[in-house]
Amino acid sequence: MGTATARSFNRRATVSLFSRLRKPDGQADPFPLYTELQARGSVSPAPWGGFLVTGYGTCDQILRSSAWLEPDTRWRERQGARTRWSAPSAREISRTLPALNPPEHTRVRRSAGNFDRSTIEQIGRRASQVVDRLLDTLEERLHAGEADFAALVGEELPVATIGDWLGLPSADWPRLRELTHDQVFTQELLPSASQLARSDAAMAELRAYFLALVRDRRAHPGEDPVSRWIRSWDALEPDQDKADEAVYFLALFVLLAALETTSTLLSTMTLLLVEDPDRWTLLAEDPDLVPAFVEEALRYDPPTHVISRIAAQDCLLDDVEVRADEMVHLMIGAAHRDPARFSSPEVFDPHRKPTHLSFSGGIHYCLGAPLARLEAQTLLRQTITRLPRLTLVRRPSWAPRVAFRRLLNLDVAPA
Repeated sequence: MGTATARSFNRRATVSLFSRLRKPDGQADPFPLYTELQARGSVSPAPWGGFLVTGYGTCDQILRSSAWLEPDTRWRERQGARTRWSAPSAREISRTLPALNPPEHTRVRRSAGNFDRSTIEQIGRRASQVVDRLLDTLEERLHAGEADFAALVGEELPVATIGDWLGLPSADWPRLRELTHDQVFTQELLPSASQLARSDAAMAELRAYFLALVRDRRAHPGEDPVSRWIRSWDALEPDQDKADEAVYFLALFVLLAALETTSTLLSTMTLLLVEDPDRWTLLAEDPDLVPAFVEEALRYDPPTHVISRIAAQDCLLDDVEVRADEMVHLMIGAAHRDPARFSSPEVFDPHRKPTHLSFSGGIHYCLGAPLARLEAQTLLRQTITRLPRLTLVRRPSWAPRVAFRRLLNLDVAPA
């Protein structure tokens, strides 16, 4: 291990820091703890093995480089049968698009297609209609005094948008949303045994649901994305069972990506809007700032605070020796507050040049980034246009997570 690593390593302090990150105060505001972590250098050892990366430039470099890989199925198998990586949900998620490496990633990514302009316009029209309906409901609740924006809008918009696009029955949306929130623990930084059990159960139910959906679409094809993926995979894979499973993994990936991180973006963005009256005034007077406000929200408190990668070969990372197959955890939430990259990083400033790593980078740049931006911008524009000025009633609670942020409530009232 390199000398830079030896100087910066304090295992007990790092364990204490992550213990605080997992407590309510740390969930609500992890950024002072990230500052402590950054003080130990842009790369430091993780107590459980591997490394923590907090420097923006280093995180960006890793995300863009082919020298760093996803912890795919093969890597997880090498970790052994009694590790978190062997959990059924961990093995299942490793077969979705974001967890694949080339050449398999290239093949699956091409089969997924793109959110082209016509698709985005189609989804955009639907999203605008859904936002109108959800804000109608919110306004009705606000007449009684206060309402939970996260429950009524932030959680509802993504599932309605993607559910309608995939052609999923609306009666299924609430359960799919619950399962999405449960499965995410298998992707957390340090999941407990009970959290992994929840993920395993949720993933098994999601698998059964989407495989049944694929079989139904095969029997009754249409012009929906699932039917198109079936046609694409039939041309790629002669084994129908394997083709159907490939389509299942695509549909699963789209649902999980669209629901989990987008709902957090929508609620966090709205929290930033309502907790400071000057921000509402700023957007009300200059709606053209809406896209920049969304991008700054993605920098200031991103939906995903940790992205993990594997070293493809021995290397030096900021003078720290990293061996092939070792994992690095890119602390995106910390990197977005890196003073070497951002001026006054702790200040929310929608006038700054949009720069962040919230959608990853390189070949794994988020396929759904245009959709997430569209939903966020549509919601923000219609909120400031339609609603009376809102204020925060109480500070929200947060789910017990480190990597994947999620507000449990966002209680607002007319100012």
